[in-house]
Amino acid sequence: MSYINRLAGQTLVYGLGTIVPRFLHYLVLTFFYTRVFSESEYGIVTELYAFMVLFLVILTYGMETGFFRYSSSSPDRERVFATAFLSLLVTSLFFVVVANLFIGSFAQALRYENNRVYIRMFIFILAFDAIAAIPFARLRADNRPLRFSILKIINVLVTIVLVLFFLKIAPEMVKKGSVLPGWLYNPDLGVGYVFFCNMIASGFVVILLLPEILSIKRGFSYTLWKRLLAYSLPLLIGGLAGTINDALDKMILRRLTPEEDGLAVVGEYGASYKVAVLMSLFIQMFRFAVEPFFFEKSGHKDARESYAQVMKYFVIITLIIYLGINLYISIFQNIIDSKLRDALSIVPIVSMGYLLYGIFVNLSVWYKINDLTRYGAILTLGGALITVVINLAFVPVYGYKASAWAHVACYGSMVIASFFLGKRYYPVPYQTLRILFYLLIAILIVVFAANVNYPDMLTELSVNTILIIAFVIMVEKRDRILETITGRNIFNR
Repeated sequence: MSYINRLAGQTLVYGLGTIVPRFLHYLVLTFFYTRVFSESEYGIVTELYAFMVLFLVILTYGMETGFFRYSSSSPDRERVFATAFLSLLVTSLFFVVVANLFIGSFAQALRYENNRVYIRMFIFILAFDAIAAIPFARLRADNRPLRFSILKIINVLVTIVLVLFFLKIAPEMVKKGSVLPGWLYNPDLGVGYVFFCNMIASGFVVILLLPEILSIKRGFSYTLWKRLLAYSLPLLIGGLAGTINDALDKMILRRLTPEEDGLAVVGEYGASYKVAVLMSLFIQMFRFAVEPFFFEKSGHKDARESYAQVMKYFVIITLIIYLGINLYISIFQNIIDSKLRDALSIVPIVSMGYLLYGIFVNLSVWYKINDLTRYGAILTLGGALITVVINLAFVPVYGYKASAWAHVACYGSMVIASFFLGKRYYPVPYQTLRILFYLLIAILIVVFAANVNYPDMLTELSVNTILIIAFVIMVEKRDRILETITGRNIFNR
């Protein structure tokens, strides 16, 4: 089981680059933004970052996974890196030029024609992040998670420092009579400083990645580039569909809601969604570690059994996190301001959607290692269709609750379809009944806790802690996950 320990170790290290920065973002920036901005202003932040996810998928067009695929099998990894990086560099610069030339139309399409400056910064953030994608992927492929994590943390720390200066320190200095030069601080920019600080931080990280960028020792290969595109473009389609699954609700909610101030609704929904997204942090760092593992392990005779074990342990750990978020919601709700807590009822629903997405990531091994990425695109497109239909049909009637349930329906259908297709093309002996049993128990615990009227918070936290401990003991007795990781049986001491 050494591969389990190694994968767990790499997941934890990648967590430094995923959980720590994002947790800092949630703990500091979400806490701060929801208190300094109105519901509508926070709605702007939520909406534009949702669009940013969509455009970043377009600008990277699946090249990261293509890089992993060919760098793991090619004898000339340097040329693979050079080709993938130069491809993204050229297309990113082309995007910056074209988007700025047609900034009026671009801003109008996003319904920010009166805030073009937001959109200009939006464009540069996207370009910087796309340019950094392949250097970051190389750090992962070269098993350098520490540098990867440090750079990710620096990105967030720079953002936090700048945000606190422009949205807290500078306004207080002006109130006390200090005169700040216009080039340094413009109070009219307001929420735009969120994007300005992000732009500076993303550009700074590109500078820090120059050692990787300037280490290119091979030239661009047109033949290899065509192969990379052939592998990656289906992933672009899947990535777009995946973005629709994850971000469509924030992008169209104000356009579907009957409320007069649609951005305020987006702000409330987006704030509570941030609490649920804590669930995605572990899944994201796991994905960073497991994708190289899929390809590395594929040539081993015990690969299928290894994938099955990874799935089981992943579900167990993720369910514990799911219970922690939803049974300690009284604590986690303090991340957002009280004026934005009306949508907290979506947290158990959205976090379950993310859990199902994590299962889908595990199931995706069958089409990734067999170069059947078109199936991944088809599966994700099917999920996107479900997302679109549910949002368009039910949000005008049921509001953001329908958007939350769309995540569960989308990822649940993708899991089911991928599971049965995988049995046909690359059967893996997953412990399906045991996994379903654990899922059912965890859901029942959350439903029970949500419907109990506790007399006070201390009682609530005490009872819910007992429920989590009971779940952990049950799992440990059946599957010995701690014994697998530590080599010690905690029940035989």
